[in-house]
Amino acid sequence: MKFLFVHQNMPGQYRELIQWLAAQGGHQIVFLTQRKQPPTFDGVMHVIYKSHNTAKEDAYGLSKTWENAAGSGFGAAMAVRQLRDDGFVPDIIIGHVGWGELTFLKEVLPDVPIIGFFEYYYSTKGGPVGFDPESPVSGHAPFIMHAHNTVPLVNIETVDLGHSPMLWQRDRFPKRFHEKIYVCHDGIRTDKLGPNPDAQISLGRIDHPLTRNDEIVTYMARNMETTRGFHQFMRAVPHIQRQRPEARILVVGGNDTSYGGKNKHPGGLRGQMEKEVGHLINWDRLHFLGQVPYVEYQKIIQISRCHIYLTMPFVLSWSLLESMSMEATIVASDVPPVREAVTDGETGLLVDFFQPEQIAERVCDVLAAPEDFGHLGKAARAHVVQNYDFLNVCLPEHLRRINGLVPAEKQIPIP
Repeated sequence: MKFLFVHQNMPGQYRELIQWLAAQGGHQIVFLTQRKQPPTFDGVMHVIYKSHNTAKEDAYGLSKTWENAAGSGFGAAMAVRQLRDDGFVPDIIIGHVGWGELTFLKEVLPDVPIIGFFEYYYSTKGGPVGFDPESPVSGHAPFIMHAHNTVPLVNIETVDLGHSPMLWQRDRFPKRFHEKIYVCHDGIRTDKLGPNPDAQISLGRIDHPLTRNDEIVTYMARNMETTRGFHQFMRAVPHIQRQRPEARILVVGGNDTSYGGKNKHPGGLRGQMEKEVGHLINWDRLHFLGQVPYVEYQKIIQISRCHIYLTMPFVLSWSLLESMSMEATIVASDVPPVREAVTDGETGLLVDFFQPEQIAERVCDVLAAPEDFGHLGKAARAHVVQNYDFLNVCLPEHLRRINGLVPAEKQIPIP
């Protein structure tokens, strides 16, 4: 079969799917992206396109999202037209709706079915906007949020089928969208992500490797930001250190902003929180590791005695499910998207996002008696294997949906 994948930041949600398809042989896979130096995958050809137009910084706020999306969409369409003229006509197009890249593809390839990834629908209710009193909502927020939704509102008519990874995300969209959007996670490689009692890592300022025998607490986010609760984590650190002075806390992630507005402090949110609570922290036992290679990230989780996952009501991080797959004992914020994956007292421990002392108490409970909580990690892995495993759960469902849109002779055998 001929596949065209579309995502501005290749491979996005399609890392596992494109590699599996390529490994089967017999498929032609082209990936359209804006990423200037995308990763390479055997059997996958990437094509880089440029947006046709980018909104100026001072563009009108209510149309800025659509102006950028239209520019990306037209740029993508021109790239696909060139592929078509060069002889490549895909049997199916699979891509992310959010940046507008799929918007005009039916104008170029009207008979090719499209599966669109619908990640998030913006609103001032039920999501991160207005959730945290420390980030007050302006009177313009409802208009700006609805303006962001121009792209999915246009694309629900463009795609033949929509896809969301979690029920909570699907349910953010208007009800009329639901019958067109199937729910299935991208998939977790539980066959590769499991516990490893022999895992160890080395830190430059410690003269011995850290292992599961050490009292390790971990926190991970793509970037240190309020959406992922970094401010509440930092407020919990002094309480953890006071009760567990031998604990080492490892922090993985960058100091930029992935979601929401940029922090105005010169040092970002990290700088702001260091100013607020830095005098209460033992810096010899708090380690900021930055963005680490994926293999190192796995080892960090595998030696963790307690892994903290904090988020506002927002898109669930892959890292939560990956950590569960590695049998981490999770302390996570008690918000709807997390509750879809974690059951308090069964597969993890849920805490109030706004209560740093409660977060710290639960972490310290685990640190003090890890044997009393070991069952949570095992149950967490079993839950992920049963519901989110790529090879046995998610891949077959994605293939069924692809097969439902292509002729019988093109369909892929489901493993």
